[in-house]
Amino acid sequence: MLRPFEIHEPSTVGEASRLLATLGDDATVYAGGTELVPVMKEGLASYRHLINIKTIPGLDVITERNGVLSIGALATHRRIEQAPQVHTHAPLLARVTSRVANLRVRQMGTLGGNLCFAEPHSDPAAVLLAHSAELVLARDGGERRVPVEAFFTGILQTAREPEEVLVRIEMASVTPGVGGGYERFATHERPTAGVAAVLTLRADVIVGARIVIGSVSPVPARVPDAEAMLKGERPARGVFEHAAQAAARSAEILDDAYGATDYKRHIIAVLAVRALQAAAAEAGAQVA
Repeated sequence: MLRPFEIHEPSTVGEASRLLATLGDDATVYAGGTELVPVMKEGLASYRHLINIKTIPGLDVITERNGVLSIGALATHRRIEQAPQVHTHAPLLARVTSRVANLRVRQMGTLGGNLCFAEPHSDPAAVLLAHSAELVLARDGGERRVPVEAFFTGILQTAREPEEVLVRIEMASVTPGVGGGYERFATHERPTAGVAAVLTLRADVIVGARIVIGSVSPVPARVPDAEAMLKGERPARGVFEHAAQAAARSAEILDDAYGATDYKRHIIAVLAVRALQAAAAEAGAQVA
């Protein structure tokens, strides 16, 4: 049961920031509410003030300019999965967003809310990390940029300062020769394990690789050792299997209700091969 609370509706990011500063720990930002409201109903969190940032214009805009895709923090999952700019310049994100939870959640939930809630079992977080995305946080008086890799600091914890509002997510637009793949194992609409991969190919040789493991540890994480194994190689199943095994071995994994550690390592290895194959195919390679 929800306890009484007051809703504030600022018209600017600066106003929202000032409210956060004034109200302190009794306040939080409210957007789609698909993560926040269930937690409040269960009594796991309680706020006397909700700051509804949906009243701030422009925070749901999606644009692409000069090779940079910008997604407003209040863009819903549904809007992202349907946006032509995302399909063209970040096709992997469009595909993955279309699989988030269910249609009701995608119509209401926002990408910014998903990231700021920092629930470990998140599909978009792993994909954005694989694409080296940056988050733009604003407060009364200015903005700062935080790489996705530095944003998540623990379970339900982020680098967002108390007075800051996430306003947009930016990533480089995908160019020819770059492909992405994401594979997950999910139960009850939440990923139990997920692997995102982005490969850059030139003349059918891998010159860049990013592999991200998500949903098995407190935060999504890259696996640099596995990435290094791929550079300079031609796409081939054997090469991918070797890197996938290395990724599974080095992953930090929580032993929880979603499965034992050894089980998750096996799943990660399988998913990583599939994600790498999909990334190579999208980049235009023929996988041997």
